[in-house]
Parts: sequence; C-alpha cells; structure tokens
Amino acid sequence: MIPLRDENPSFSTPVITRAIIVINCAVFLYELMLGPDLRYFMFGWGLVPERLTLALHYHEEPVLLPALTLFTSMFLHGGWMHLIGNMWYLWIFGDNIEDRLGKPRFVAFYLIGGIVSATAHYLTATGSRVPTVGASGAIAAVLGAYAVTFPRARVVTLVPFFPFFQIMALPALVVLGLWFVIQFFSGALSLAWSQGGGGIAWWAHIGGFVFGAVLMKILSPNRPAHVSELQ
Repeated sequence: MIPLRDENPSFSTPVITRAIIVINCAVFLYELMLGPDLRYFMFGWGLVPERLTLALHYHEEPVLLPALTLFTSMFLHGGWMHLIGNMWYLWIFGDNIEDRLGKPRFVAFYLIGGIVSATAHYLTATGSRVPTVGASGAIAAVLGAYAVTFPRARVVTLVPFFPFFQIMALPALVVLGLWFVIQFFSGALSLAWSQGGGGIAWWAHIGGFVFGAVLMKILSPNRPAHVSELQ
C-alpha cells in the first residue's frame, strides 16, 4: 500500500517538517556532486556497524567518531527513490506530529528517534561492513507516534489488487499497522538469514516505530483529538 495523503489537517505551519525535508534534499544534492568520492563519504558519515564495534571493543579509533554516525547517517540517502520515499512519508505524517508536540519537542523527538533506530539496527548487525544511511528510522518514529495519536485519521492510500490498483481511504492504524507488521516479519527473517551484509535496515524501522509510539504516549497522554480524527 502506498499512502497518498491524509485527511487530518494540522493547525500550524509545519516549519520543522519542511526544514528537515529541505536539509535532506540539500545533503543529497551534495552527494551527487561528489562523484567517485561518494563511496568514501558514505563510509565516513554513514553508520558502519563493524566500525563502531571495533571502536567500542578494540579501541581502534576514538569511539566518538563512529558513534557520531548514529546521528549523521539519518541525513544521507542512497538514491533518488530512497530519498523521495522517505520524504514522502515525512511530508504526509510529520506535520500532525509536529503540530501535536510543538516545534522544539518535535525536533528532539525526530533526532532522538533517528538515533534510537540506528542503535537498534547496530545491535542486530554489529559485524556488518555495509554503510547504513537514510532517514527512515527517524520517520518510523513519526509513523509510530501518528499511529497511536491519530489511529482513526483517514489516509488516502493506493492499494494493489493485482493487476489493478484502487484508491481507498483507510484508518491510519490499518495503514501504519500493516506497515509495521511487514517490517517486523521482514526483520525477523533478516535475523534468521543474516549474512552480515547489506539490504534494508528492518530493525531500524521497528525500533523507530516502537520508540515513537511509546514516547508519544508519554509526551501527549489523553490529549483530546481533533474533530477530523474522529471521523
């Protein structure tokens, strides 16, 4: 299923959400300018689990440098589709979470969510030599927060009924709940079949989603829903 938009208007201008999108796009354009040096850039600023493991356990370099990539990796992307997919989800769901939390708390929520999700990936792939990049872990935290805060908000979704597609308005809990189930089972299979290589960082998505859902319940308990959420 591909979400197209939600029917849950925000009541403030999503300045932070837009700024995050702009920053990610600017960093990606910088990546395109690097040419053959892009590989070294990705290994330097993307999260390479083995590098962090060696720093933590064998002190091969100051631990601060590889630990910093838990943060920097969330602003890097591996291609146009990677960037567009992540920013599309953030555009649809980020404004309402920013609206609910307020701008300063949303900044902290997003960044901490990205670090937590990257840590979750690291813990399940400590020996991987492949750089992990992307904002999807931080965005997964936004999705988890949205699922518990606006479960009945309608999300206009492109649903495949092969060989056809149908556009349907579904509750957010259905759309995001199914997304989480797919991530969870894919993550479980990745652990069973892991060869220490690359691929999708499923556990970053899982960790980010759970973090976002739990923290949102703590930060915004029992707050009345907007009228649009009840339809």
